Amino acid sequence: MIAPVVPILPETIALAVEILGEGGLVAIPTETVYGLAADASNADAVARLYAAKGRPQFNPLIAHVASREMAEAEAVFTPLARKCAEAFWPGPLTLVLPVRPETRVCDLARSGLDTVGLRWPDNKAAQALITVLGRPVVAPSANKSGHVSPTRADHVLIDLGSVIDLIVDGGPCRVGMESTILGFDGEQPVLLRPGGIAREEIEAKLGVKVRAYTDHGSINAPGQMKSHYAPKARLRLNAAAREDGEGYLGFGPASEGGLNLSPTGDLAEAATKLFAMLRALDERFDRIAVAPIPQEGLGEAINDRLARAAWRESK
Repeated sequence: MIAPVVPILPETIALAVEILGEGGLVAIPTETVYGLAADASNADAVARLYAAKGRPQFNPLIAHVASREMAEAEAVFTPLARKCAEAFWPGPLTLVLPVRPETRVCDLARSGLDTVGLRWPDNKAAQALITVLGRPVVAPSANKSGHVSPTRADHVLIDLGSVIDLIVDGGPCRVGMESTILGFDGEQPVLLRPGGIAREEIEAKLGVKVRAYTDHGSINAPGQMKSHYAPKARLRLNAAAREDGEGYLGFGPASEGGLNLSPTGDLAEAATKLFAMLRALDERFDRIAVAPIPQEGLGEAINDRLARAAWRESK
């Protein structure tokens, strides 16, 4: 059976909550990318989610909440973490914090870690669903593990339509890039994954420097695997022009031919288009050349995704 694709209506939100309450899987829109939601407290549902995505169980999941109060019931907030939440929630920021003993986020969803990643999404449908359910949902990107993330309902249908229960169609995602993930070393924030909020914006709001994560031998947050967000095609990065047989993903007014993430050089626009354009080129080409992207602002997150998409095991 192929999962029905339904619009956002009170009755479809109620249906989605019913499915989640029974241990099912529902693809939901958020402002970042479409998420594959499961009841975070139901280990059987979380196990089914890992299987549906083909996701390694050592790769932890983010728990999505509908309020700061719900978040603080699951994790211990330091003053700095609370300041982050006040500044950026709801929005594309995940905070990795010490888990409370009474947390409802099951051990499997946390990959056995004593921390939990929490996010309050800025999407009315997602918020309504979590509020009615009354507890957090895990919602990694609604695609096969390692593939290009979905920013439209039809992307979800292609990857997971045959193995999940429902797809809630909220139209194209506004941000189009996964959340920024922050951890904390005492009172210093640590960038575990760049994403929809630029490091510079976080530093400006908090008044402290955000340290880069350097312990690449362990995985303590989603999106840290070397190969991730990957199309079938091979990517050639920082390409000034395409070669014969390549698709081309451009950026800025000097790029000609192919698809262009932003003809005006707007990094926010480029972030919203990245995954959809990678998918479009992947359908037509075995090789994709990608124009240079500035390593500043949201360019840090875009370049992170492109580097992981381009990575291949050496043979």
